[in-house]
Amino acid sequence: MRILSVVGARPQFVKLAPIARAMAGRAEHTIVHTGQHYDDLMSDVFFRDLGIAAADVNLSVGSGKHGEQTGAMIAGLEPVFERFEPDWVLVYGDTNSTLAAAIAATKLHFPVAHLEAGLRSFNRRMPEEHNRVLTDHAADLLLAPTAVAMAHLAREGLAKRSVLVGDVMTDVLFTVRDRVFADGIEGVGDVERGTYLVATIHRPANTDDPDRLRGIIGALATVGKPVVLLTHPRLRALAARHGINLHQGGLTSIDPLPYPQLVAAIIHSAGVVTDSGGLQKEAFLLRVPTTTIRPETEWVETVDLGWNVLANDVEAIAGAISRPAPLPTDASPYGEGHAAETVISELLKHVE
Repeated sequence: MRILSVVGARPQFVKLAPIARAMAGRAEHTIVHTGQHYDDLMSDVFFRDLGIAAADVNLSVGSGKHGEQTGAMIAGLEPVFERFEPDWVLVYGDTNSTLAAAIAATKLHFPVAHLEAGLRSFNRRMPEEHNRVLTDHAADLLLAPTAVAMAHLAREGLAKRSVLVGDVMTDVLFTVRDRVFADGIEGVGDVERGTYLVATIHRPANTDDPDRLRGIIGALATVGKPVVLLTHPRLRALAARHGINLHQGGLTSIDPLPYPQLVAAIIHSAGVVTDSGGLQKEAFLLRVPTTTIRPETEWVETVDLGWNVLANDVEAIAGAISRPAPLPTDASPYGEGHAAETVISELLKHVE
C-alpha cells in the first residue's frame, strides 16, 4: 500500500515524524512538502531534528494570500498525485496545505484521510477553521484525536467516517521530552530555569492590527517576569513595519527554536503565552500553565482541566499569567503516545 503525506507547515512536520516511523515496514510512504513554510528554522530543521526523511517532492510554493497560495498548491499537487497514484492521501491539521491536498485528491478520486479531524474553534473568521471544516467534509476517513472531536464530527453527520485514534503530537512530544531529559538539552540558556515565560504570537487576529499587536507586546513586556518571544519571520517583519520594539522591558525576541530546544524551553519555563493551537496542547502535556491570547480554543480539554486560560483582551493578559498554579492532574485526553500506530492500522484496514 502507498500512503502519500502532504505537509507544509511546522506543526505538520512534527505530526509527520511519528507517522513516518509507524509506517516503516508496513506501507510505502511518499512525502510531499508544499513549501508553505520554507525558512530553514520553520521547515528543514524539523526534518533534521525529528529524523524525518527528506521530502520526495517539494512544490516550493512559498508565501502568498490564501487564495493564491492554496490555488498554487492544488495546481502543483495534481500531477504529483497522478504520478504516484496513492492508495491514501494523508493530510494533517488545518493549514492551506491541508485543504489544497484534500481538494486536489478528491477531484482526482484518490481517497483522503484527515489526521486531527473534528477540531473546532467555532470562530469562522479563522482561516484554520475553514480549512478544518472543508477538509473534514471532503475526506473519506476522519482520524480524530479526542472524544470531543468525535462528538463534533457526529453532529455534522460524519460519524460513519470517523475513528478515534488519539493525538500523534502526544507521541512525538513524549519521545522528545524523554530525549531532553536524557541528553540534558537546554532551550533558553541565558535565563534562570523556572523564572521565564515562553511566548509565541503569529495569528493575523493578533498581528495584523498594529494597535492590537503593540498592546500585546506591551503587555508581555510588563508582566513582571522575563518573556522569551519566539519570533516568526512574519511577526518580525510586521513589528519592524509598524515600529514596534520586540526588545523592551522584560521581553526578549529570538528566532524560533528547533523542536527539541522548544520542548526544553517549555519544560524549564514558568509558563507559556501563545495564540498557537499546538503549543497550548504541548504545554499541557508537559504540565506547564498556559495563557492563550484568543477568544476560543480547539483544545477545550486544556481549559476544562485548568491548565489553560483564554485572555483575548490585552488588559486580561497580565492577570491570567499571574493566576495561581493549576491543580495537578493525571488526565490524558490526548492518548498515551501510541496514536501513530493506530493511524496506520486504520489506513491499512480501510483499504482492505
